[in-house]
Amino acid sequence: MKATYIDYKDTNSFSQTLLAYLDGDPKLAPFYGHRPTIENFGKQIAEKASFPKATRELLVEQLQLQYADLLETAPLVAEQITALGDAKTFTVVTGHQLNIFTGPLYFIFKIVSAIRLARDLKKAYPDNHFVPVYWMATEDHDFAEINHTRVHGKKVSWDTPAISATGRMSTADIAATVREYIGMLGLSGHSQDLAQLVENAYLKNRSLADATRTLVHELFKEYGLLIVDADRPALKKVFAPIIEQDILSENSFKAIEATSAELNKEGFATQVNAREINFFYLTDEYRERIVRTSDGRFEVLHQQRYFSEVELREEIASHPERFSPNVVMRPLYQELILPNLAYIGGGAEIVYWLQLKANFDQYNTPFPILVPRNSAIVTEDAVVGKIFRLDLTLKSIFKPLDVLKNDYVKRYTKHRLTLRDEWMELNAIFGKMKLRTHKIDPSLGPSTEAVKARLKKAINSLEKKLLKADKRNHQDGLIQIERVKDRLFPGGGLQERSENFATLYVKYGDELIEELVTYFNPLDFKFTILY
Repeated sequence: MKATYIDYKDTNSFSQTLLAYLDGDPKLAPFYGHRPTIENFGKQIAEKASFPKATRELLVEQLQLQYADLLETAPLVAEQITALGDAKTFTVVTGHQLNIFTGPLYFIFKIVSAIRLARDLKKAYPDNHFVPVYWMATEDHDFAEINHTRVHGKKVSWDTPAISATGRMSTADIAATVREYIGMLGLSGHSQDLAQLVENAYLKNRSLADATRTLVHELFKEYGLLIVDADRPALKKVFAPIIEQDILSENSFKAIEATSAELNKEGFATQVNAREINFFYLTDEYRERIVRTSDGRFEVLHQQRYFSEVELREEIASHPERFSPNVVMRPLYQELILPNLAYIGGGAEIVYWLQLKANFDQYNTPFPILVPRNSAIVTEDAVVGKIFRLDLTLKSIFKPLDVLKNDYVKRYTKHRLTLRDEWMELNAIFGKMKLRTHKIDPSLGPSTEAVKARLKKAINSLEKKLLKADKRNHQDGLIQIERVKDRLFPGGGLQERSENFATLYVKYGDELIEELVTYFNPLDFKFTILY
């Protein structure tokens, strides 16, 4: 493949807060730790060097249990798990929900970004070891966000009742959805390889967490990726003291509310809202919010279940796995159980992490370096060739379709479509008219300006009609522009936000991932176009 890189701001696809973070806006400096540079990782390593040995040993033990039936054919993964027990080993983490069949393409981009960053860090700090990690959001309960994907623009869904946390759901009734997905792959290229991976992952009556681990493991095991499911009693026990303190004292709510107000004051939009209690009560049947009642008890909403403060402390001590962090507390849990240096996330994730640093500080937990995931379009030489033949560029193709069409017509028209010269002549005439009317009656000046404004509006309207009329003379080129835009921006958005990786994997196989790892540069902060 070949790669072209453009600035994120030139894509018109990312928030102003993310762009400000990438540009190093000093107003954002109080809301994160170290800037994402290769040099600053040395400082982050020093801060994380005191990560508890006991937690490392627990992490190794739990991962070996989670990978019990997968390590036989994955020696590199086994080595990575063992390496986590060493004080010089650190992780680079990305996280995502358990989208069926990996969901949109950026799921893959996130993991590749983590793999590439771990490689780059090894080159810069050879005395240390760096492990890429995919943190599965197994405790999330928003099933509607993950129960579908799109292949060639066609949606395939797993329509089944949602229960509890999505990671605990069984895949027993997903067979029809798997068949539909496989049917979309066709028979050419690597379609059979992908079909076999998907069938092996989803058709063995696993939980959705285990199915996701199996599929992602098979795709990335040669790169040493580790996949973490933190919905485990032993891991939650490490988090238990903070669970208790935060529910009883509402520390995270106070810290995040204050930070959000400061961000808003500086002109930055915030992404999430903290609650007084930022934990759910989790069982195999439900995941419901915990709230404090007016009489001082703690209620599990919609379940008629209540705890006194004493009972709540006992429940946390005995069953920490029943306390599930929400979006603002999950990052803190992650950093407590992993010797982690960086979090790689999408634009919206980076923005909400900026709200969290004060909460990390009050719990004396190092804040990770925030690295935006790589964002990309993957296309073909033929499409890029057509872009160039249309006298467009890989940068200009991000402009809105109407703008591209108008620019194309103006570039190739044989006619002068602007009435600027005529308007300048009329403007001079109006100057004389205004002077004459002023001599007769100064109060007529506004009337003259009103006539001028109406005429200017009419001339602008006429220019638009001239452009529209001339478009009929350039239909072939305009249709080609539409087709290129539809190919690169399905549904009018970025390819990575809607399309599944299937169509690319069918064409390229495992080479797809290798090419992404080769051309992604996580610390360069450029949008990548591969073809």
